[in-house]
Amino acid sequence: MKLIVGLGNPGRKYEQTRHNVGFMAADKIAALISASPSKVRFEGLWAEGNHRGEKLAILWPQTFMNASGKSVRQAIDFFKLPPEEIVVICDDLDLPCGRLRLKASGSSGGQKGLADIIRHLGSESFPRLKIGIDRPPEGWEVVDHVLGKFNKSEQQTIDEATTRAAHAAMDWATNGITQTMTEYNAKVPAKPKGKTKPSP
Repeated sequence: MKLIVGLGNPGRKYEQTRHNVGFMAADKIAALISASPSKVRFEGLWAEGNHRGEKLAILWPQTFMNASGKSVRQAIDFFKLPPEEIVVICDDLDLPCGRLRLKASGSSGGQKGLADIIRHLGSESFPRLKIGIDRPPEGWEVVDHVLGKFNKSEQQTIDEATTRAAHAAMDWATNGITQTMTEYNAKVPAKPKGKTKPSP
């Protein structure tokens, strides 16, 4: 079994915000493999399905972003999964909007959910799939940016990016990380034009 973890914040208030692109990608994976997140397990929403003969589990931690590691740790301990058998999908401020980057390991890069997972696992050696959301424009607070919603010029880009991320995670599960990195890290989406300040 492979475990796919989508990071985000629970609740309607945070739906479709930049910080929730991990949830968005996980939702698309669930739809693609007909795995409805109907169970509550490990302090998160949980779904299971199959893809090309590989059993996939999907976890949406409901602990809020900064405490994601608690939920992930419970799941991997229960199933006795090694770190290389999970992939975490999250946002990344340092990537252009819509750009994907799959890595086998590494630091959190300032992403609080990743940082908490690293802390709970005691290791940086697990795959992570980052979806670019851009740095905030000059004068904006980071929290306003990550908790804001995408503007119209970004929305199509991020819809396409979360769809690509869903397929990337599924390909990782069946094809391995090296081949998947080669395929998806090279794709560079067009940069959206214009920005509007997110609603508070």
